[in-house]
Amino acid sequence: MKISKEVQIALVAIAAIVVLFFGMQFLKGQHLFSTDNTYYIKFKNVSGLTASCPIFANGYKVGVVDRIDYDFASPDAIVAVVSVNREMKMPRGTVAEIASDMLGNVKLQLLMGDMAEGVMAVGDTIAGGIEKGTMGKAADIIPQIGQMLPKLDSILASVNNLLADPAVGNTLHNVEQITAGLTTTTTELQHLSANLNRQVPGMLTKADTMLGNTERLTRNLSEVDVAAMMDKVNTTLSNVEQMTATLNSKEGTLGLLMRDASLYSNLNATMTHADSLMIDLKSHPKRYVHFSIFGKKDK
Repeated sequence: MKISKEVQIALVAIAAIVVLFFGMQFLKGQHLFSTDNTYYIKFKNVSGLTASCPIFANGYKVGVVDRIDYDFASPDAIVAVVSVNREMKMPRGTVAEIASDMLGNVKLQLLMGDMAEGVMAVGDTIAGGIEKGTMGKAADIIPQIGQMLPKLDSILASVNNLLADPAVGNTLHNVEQITAGLTTTTTELQHLSANLNRQVPGMLTKADTMLGNTERLTRNLSEVDVAAMMDKVNTTLSNVEQMTATLNSKEGTLGLLMRDASLYSNLNATMTHADSLMIDLKSHPKRYVHFSIFGKKDK
C-alpha cells in the first residue's frame, strides 16, 4: 500500500512532537516510564520551588519534584509531589527543606531521620519547610544585636572619655621616649656585639697561648722527681725536729739559755754590773784612766 506524502509528513511531525516532549521531560529530570517511588511533601510556602527541581540527600541527588499542587481553598497547605529513587529508604522523622544558592537556584534537601524508628511507606507525606540560610540566621541575631547596642553606646562613650584624658597623651609620649631609648640601646648592643666579634679572634689566640703554657707547665711538673723532692723535704723536717729537740733539752748553749734559769740570772746580774760600771765610768773617768803630762800621778 502506497502512503501518500501528506500522511508521511503527518507521521514525521507526530514523531517530532513525541521526541520533543520526551526531550523536554528528560531535560527537566522527569521520566515518563520511571519506576521511582512517589512521596508527598506539605509546605506552607514553597519559596520558588517548581517542578523538575532536584532533590538531594546528604549532598547526593536522589530524585526530582514532579509537580506542585496548590490548594486555593487552603493556601497554607501546598503539596509537592516528588519522585525518589526506589532504592532510597525514607526513615520516619525525615523532613524536607527548600534551599537556594547565591545564584538563586532552588533545590530540595532531605534531612534523614533515624532508621531505628522504621521506614516510611511509599506515598506517605513528609513535613516540609524553608532553610533559614545565612540571612535567616542573621535575622535571628538582630534582636540580640538590638539589646547590645545600648551597651556598645556606653562603651564607646567611656572610650571617648578615656581618649580625652590628657594622661593618655602623656602616656603615649612616654611610650615614644621609651621606644627611642630602646632603639638607642639596641644600637649600642649592636656596636658592642661588633666589638666583641672583632676581639674574639685575639682572645681565642691568647687562650690558645695560655693553654700552651699550661700544657708546658703540666709537662714540666710531670718531669719533676717528686720522690727525690719528698726525700729532701723529709730530711729537712728531720733536721728541724732534731734541732727542736736539742733546743728543748739542756744540752748545748742554746738549750741552756732556753732551759737553765740560773744561767739567765747570772747573765742578768752580769749585765746589771756592766751597766753600773759604765755609769761609774762616765761619772769618774779619772779612776780608771790617768793622763799626766809631767809624769805626776794625781792622788
